Amino acid sequence: MRLLVVEDDPSMVDLLRRALEREAYAVDVVGTGDEALWAVGEHPYDAVVLDVMIPAPDGFAVVRRLRAEGRQVPVLMLTARDAVGDRVTGLDAGADDYLTKPFAISELFARVRALVRRGPAARAPHLTVRDLVLDPSTHRASRAGRDLELTPKAFALLEYLMRRPGEVVSRADLLEHVWDFAYDGSSNVVDAYVSRVRDAVDRPFDEPLIETVRGVGYRLRG
Repeated sequence: MRLLVVEDDPSMVDLLRRALEREAYAVDVVGTGDEALWAVGEHPYDAVVLDVMIPAPDGFAVVRRLRAEGRQVPVLMLTARDAVGDRVTGLDAGADDYLTKPFAISELFARVRALVRRGPAARAPHLTVRDLVLDPSTHRASRAGRDLELTPKAFALLEYLMRRPGEVVSRADLLEHVWDFAYDGSSNVVDAYVSRVRDAVDRPFDEPLIETVRGVGYRLRG
């Protein structure tokens, strides 16, 4: 899952990036409202973590603009303000959730997971495709009751495929959602990580679930 963090405090940027990357998110960071609007227009983020007090336009104005443009990416607003009026302003502007600094990292993780699950229809916290089960909150995956050993990036790739069972997912789409925009390599990295996921998900079992669609990408059999 790919997140955009909008924050101009270097210490907070470092904290958020390191914490979220440990949870296997691909994280892009910008520091101003204008950069946030550009980034959301250019990349299909799964959620935005947006600080209110950023260089103009501020977080309230950014989320209003996103909603006015019809962009429904889930937004979690962060702020040092704890007045009820500020929380109401943020939610009325179109934010999906609101978290006041200082906060516990575990609460941030829980709120981001809840946002990522949102879509046209609510997504279940546990993903199940046939005998394959994945729990984003604990970073555990299993097949037929057997735990799977996955690196954080391989876990993120499998999660993205499991959220789209039966769909053909292109390499470009996987790069957009599993790697951040600091990555400047080729799409061959996708093939390498799919191979690692197959080693865990398919090779120990009789029935393969991950299919290669030649010239297009990959599909997880639903």
